[in-house]
Amino acid sequence: MYSINSSHDYIEDRVYEVAQYILDTGCTVRAAAAKFEISKSTVHKDVSQRLPYLNPALAEAVRGILNINKAERHIRGGLATKEKYLHGELKCRKTEHVSP
Repeated sequence: MYSINSSHDYIEDRVYEVAQYILDTGCTVRAAAAKFEISKSTVHKDVSQRLPYLNPALAEAVRGILNINKAERHIRGGLATKEKYLHGELKCRKTEHVSP
């Protein structure tokens, strides 16, 4: 069982804030980390280890959103790459064919 030291109430507050933000926005772990200026590892630990101990129902709801984000990440990555090509940020290399 996971416990949060009572002298660290700010951690519990952060866990609830991060969880509610993810529920409200449907954002990714990376976006939540940027919003709260904490690491992705901290967000992940907050929602996967601390939150189930504090509020299992809320943890389940957040887990559902994160699972959707995980399932869609390959699509977002492809769209980001497409945008970079469209705006000229990535340069295509010409491949030279060398005959044997």
